[in-house]
Amino acid sequence: MRATTMSAENKKIVTHFYDQLFSYGNLDVVDELVGTTYTNHNPQGVDGPEGLKGFITFFRKTFPERTKTTHRALAEGDLVLLHSESAAAPGATPSAVVDIYRVEDGRIVEHWDVIQPGPETVVGGHDLFTTISEPVASQPDPNADTAENKKLVTALFHELAVEKDPTVFERYAVESFIDHNPQHADGVAAATELFTGLFAGNPEVTIDVKRVIAEGDYVAVHHHLKLNPDDRGFACIEFFRVRDGKIVEHWDAVQPVPETSRNENTMF
Repeated sequence: MRATTMSAENKKIVTHFYDQLFSYGNLDVVDELVGTTYTNHNPQGVDGPEGLKGFITFFRKTFPERTKTTHRALAEGDLVLLHSESAAAPGATPSAVVDIYRVEDGRIVEHWDVIQPGPETVVGGHDLFTTISEPVASQPDPNADTAENKKLVTALFHELAVEKDPTVFERYAVESFIDHNPQHADGVAAATELFTGLFAGNPEVTIDVKRVIAEGDYVAVHHHLKLNPDDRGFACIEFFRVRDGKIVEHWDAVQPVPETSRNENTMF
């Protein structure tokens, strides 16, 4: 019960902080809720509360009409994850933004993110954000078995990352699961074909799972995908919705790891 209460308290802290900072530019919330040891893994960001204030000031000056809409929020323990839609101006093609914050003693002390520009075309016909599977709800189901759902998605990634088995979705997903990745078609057959090609064409590919955050029927996986040992790779955050013991829907955000960074924290 204490862990559940802590997760809820941390989610409240982060969602309030995020709304005040990005919707209103309220820098006072940084002094109120950000720790002095704040570590930023965004390659364009710097550490510390003052660095965060500087970034937000620059961001809002550069993009005065930018809009942000948070579609789902997950919290587990000291980690809170927000999946948001961000557009440079009303009507502009939005990017998918996934932020992960670590909260310690009521203050935000660490941040990771993955940002993916919105695509011009999509294979499956779905946007990057909407929940389609029934029951339609973007926020976690409080009655769902978080532990079992996390166990299922963790097992899937083990079989992908360690065993490199492209058939995993045949065991862990419904046949016609919905895929919001703009380059992927729906369903098990398409996922099997995708990973069969990935493993065959990149025999040294690695999928290094960094953290898994689960709440209710939603499970998010933050990982580092590298096609070969010399590849800088991609920062990836994937969401899975699990209903009745099977994956029914999938979203993700993928960002190439840049050659240079303003900090030494890595994206992971």
